[in-house]
Amino acid sequence: MTAQESVALMEPMLPSAGHRALEDLAFRLASDSAALAAHLPGPVRHAVGDLVRSMNCYYSNLIEGHNTQPRDIDRALRQDYSKDQERRTLQLEAVAHIHVQSLIDSGHDPDASPTSSDYLAWVHREFCSRLPDELLWVDNPDTGQRTRVTPGAFREQTVAVGRHVPPEPGALVAFLQRLDDAYRFDHLSRVQQLVAVAASHHRLLWVHPFLDGNGRVARLVAHAMLKRSGVGSGLWSVSRGLARRVGDYRRLLEAADAPRRSDVDGRGTLSEGALIEFCKFFLDISVDQVGYMTQLLEPRELLRRVQMYTEDEARAGRLPGGAFPVLREALMAGDVERARARDLTGYRERKGREVVSALLGAGLLTSASDRSPLRIAFPVDVVERWFPKLYPAV
Repeated sequence: MTAQESVALMEPMLPSAGHRALEDLAFRLASDSAALAAHLPGPVRHAVGDLVRSMNCYYSNLIEGHNTQPRDIDRALRQDYSKDQERRTLQLEAVAHIHVQSLIDSGHDPDASPTSSDYLAWVHREFCSRLPDELLWVDNPDTGQRTRVTPGAFREQTVAVGRHVPPEPGALVAFLQRLDDAYRFDHLSRVQQLVAVAASHHRLLWVHPFLDGNGRVARLVAHAMLKRSGVGSGLWSVSRGLARRVGDYRRLLEAADAPRRSDVDGRGTLSEGALIEFCKFFLDISVDQVGYMTQLLEPRELLRRVQMYTEDEARAGRLPGGAFPVLREALMAGDVERARARDLTGYRERKGREVVSALLGAGLLTSASDRSPLRIAFPVDVVERWFPKLYPAV
């Protein structure tokens, strides 16, 4: 590593203490996220988590310019891939992203700090090893040379990202070690941890450790960090907010690459003011997305939308009458015993079984076995009616 590539080039790693706006956003994010999780039964949280993982994948890929339609993601999760090569490629990419987030959400990720080299390499390897070969090649715009991306391997060549030139390959070990030293949670307060999620998101992209896939890795790492902090969950996605304001996201990331503007702009090499603005943006987006999901999952309004849907489907002959009381119980209680579900339909046993079978066939209920309790499910066909504006359009 040359003197010009000292890790001091990446300082400051965190905004200096005392920025009230950042602290207020961190406190609000922690409290709002806890309140969101508190009023949902465990099985319902699980079902929402499945839905949000697909949504997170959709928006994270959209930021990269890959528009994989929700229905294509849903089909891919059922191993129903398109015969069209381009759509199939995007489906495989989506499944790879969801696979990694599922491992993180279920606690099957490494015990290492999410900002450690080992964890970063694990995320990249788990994601890229599941991509089709055509997504693993990077073209050099200056030379035309094509280089294959090795899953889990840090880059071995110099790159440029817009006007920013990340550290040379030989300096990556030192820069990544500095990242982990700065952002490990074991020496940060709860508020500092949440600010660190935002700050590390920029600094990781600034280092650009991989030849390709850095954006997806950085957003998955942010998800893992939020989960480790106790604030993140499968109930909301920061990627949705970033994608909806992708212009601001890219502008503020680029602004945080800038050198210190003056003697009052922190004491590091990079602009502290620009880092603060990015952290505010990231935390504000997170608070906004928690608020959006809280509103969307508010029990009374959610039940009203479910009831309107089931009544419309019954009138159209696509669902039997008596469906809504069963879905209402599944949403409110989490689990519904089969005998109880049949009684809730208001019909005799045989007709009640038919209603339950219709709900299972429509994917609105799910069960681990023929005798297990029934749980709510959120198939893509109901997303726009039950969760309006979750996607731009379904």
